[in-house]
Amino acid sequence: MTDLILLHPPCVYDFRKSSIFFGPISDVIPSTPVFEMYPLGFVSLSSYLNQYGYDVRIVNVASKMLSNLKYDPEKEIKNLKAKAFGIDLHWLPHAQGSLELAKIVKKYHPQTPVIFGGLSSTYFHQELIKYPQVDFVIRGESAEVPLLNLLSALQNGNGLSSVPNLTYKKNGKITTNLITYVPEDLNEFSIDYAHIIRSVIKHRDLSGYLPFSDWEKYPITAVFTCRGCTYHCRTCGGSFEAYQKFCHRRKPAYRDPKLVASDINRISKYFKGPIFVIGDIFQPGEEYAQTLLDLLKKQRVDNHLVLEFFDIPNHESLKSIASSIPHFNIQLSPESHDQKVRAGFGRPYDNEKMEGMIGSALEFGCQRLDLFFMIGLSHQNYQSVLDTVEYCDHLLERFGKGKRLHSYIAPLAPFVDPGSCVFENPEKFGYKLFYRTLEEHRRALLSPSWKHMLNYETVWMNRDEIVQSTYQSALRLNEIKYKHGLISFKKFKQIERGIKEAIRVIGKIDNMVSMSNHEIIANEGDCKEELKLNDPKKQTDRLKTSTLCDKNELKWPVRFFKFNVTKKSFRLLAFRFASLTTGLRIKNILWLILRGRKSQKTRMNL
Repeated sequence: MTDLILLHPPCVYDFRKSSIFFGPISDVIPSTPVFEMYPLGFVSLSSYLNQYGYDVRIVNVASKMLSNLKYDPEKEIKNLKAKAFGIDLHWLPHAQGSLELAKIVKKYHPQTPVIFGGLSSTYFHQELIKYPQVDFVIRGESAEVPLLNLLSALQNGNGLSSVPNLTYKKNGKITTNLITYVPEDLNEFSIDYAHIIRSVIKHRDLSGYLPFSDWEKYPITAVFTCRGCTYHCRTCGGSFEAYQKFCHRRKPAYRDPKLVASDINRISKYFKGPIFVIGDIFQPGEEYAQTLLDLLKKQRVDNHLVLEFFDIPNHESLKSIASSIPHFNIQLSPESHDQKVRAGFGRPYDNEKMEGMIGSALEFGCQRLDLFFMIGLSHQNYQSVLDTVEYCDHLLERFGKGKRLHSYIAPLAPFVDPGSCVFENPEKFGYKLFYRTLEEHRRALLSPSWKHMLNYETVWMNRDEIVQSTYQSALRLNEIKYKHGLISFKKFKQIERGIKEAIRVIGKIDNMVSMSNHEIIANEGDCKEELKLNDPKKQTDRLKTSTLCDKNELKWPVRFFKFNVTKKSFRLLAFRFASLTTGLRIKNILWLILRGRKSQKTRMNL
């Protein structure tokens, strides 16, 4: 029996049968609107608990449901044997799916504890614990030690009063332990992918561990440098204010740069996909960043590394990055071309500074530089959104040679983060919130379209204008990308058709919603058929397709051989796993993993 099984839910449990139009709510992230990418904390939790002898398994229910129409999650949960189940409610879009999954667990395992965790769980812990399918909520952003203490207490029959950060029910009464565990650093925790590979073999479940549905084709990995933040982005639930108020974190906890470099080096031994470095490496200071860069320079990792910046690094810092990382990529989120809008959001730089950085980064050999703009911000009106897209055209005119600069624009959707400055004080920032409680957000996720899911509008744009400006800006940005050779004519027309179809669909849904209840019931079947959302395959196919852009545009460069076939231990693990499974799809994946150049094959001595 497994000690703990971590389940990752879809945003809406029965999305394969629903007629929900999710729209562009996940168009600029790797996962689909199902939000099937589980939190990186799952890997850290599993690795940490394993060190203390606990057997932990990860089952990505969302990804399995998306990838295989025949997959029956209820049947799998029924057959799982565990001493406890953990379910993440880290991102609020999982409010409906997480609670439905917990219901299923309790249906078949009524005596087995169900544990929730994550930032949204932390914010709504007092409401969340009232649901009958929830037994425990671990609060804070670092659940490793509290979860270890909880599992030990449950196993040994000890009292729960000493478990830090815990909310639970005792004799029908809600008890809230203080948040007393807030680690000063992250040196004790790691993202151990070798441990995950061993777990895949042990539990014979490759698909359950995949971070998102197409990970085999695009094996991106990540390392974290920190938890917490020094910045004050207004709609972010991970801002300085949110961490301080709800996680009791007064300053960020960092991972030693030596350990971060070691994490990156270890990943490169197994995978050749891009590695995303989570957290601005300059946030802890120049000394931290330079130490990390010096170590990476010695390692000369071949993988593409992706660095995110919250502020603009100077010329010398970019030069140091270029000399230390052979294949570096940059991600920046200026949010708007309008410096007033950007400053109001919490970004501390102007256009001149940003454009200087873009020029220097590309000059120093940055492989790819992604800029992300947002719709639904303070002081941002409809025209401002369209002007942002024209600014993207200006940037491509100036820096587009070589096709290494990419720009994206998407709505702040579906929710303003709980705990963020805007969520706590919406009127101050010009927002109106439609939903405040967990239950209201859970119900909102069952709305017929992403427009009706939005938990906000602003004094500058209502819901309709947010939706309309989203699609109009996407149409124009699509033209700009084609103009500058970033996409082919075929792709340009394909995306244009998709956006126009989305406009038609959301208009049809709006008409349906505006009908009387009698008319809705009478026309629901016809509407579903026209929207082609009543067929599970058509619905999942739609979910895998972006509206505003092509998902492939978001991908950082990947080496031709995505996995390191020369690593002996990885080969042995793969062959052992192959001997334990009879699944044709998994065997094919393993064959692809092991396939390499002739010179590599001769060294494998198979």
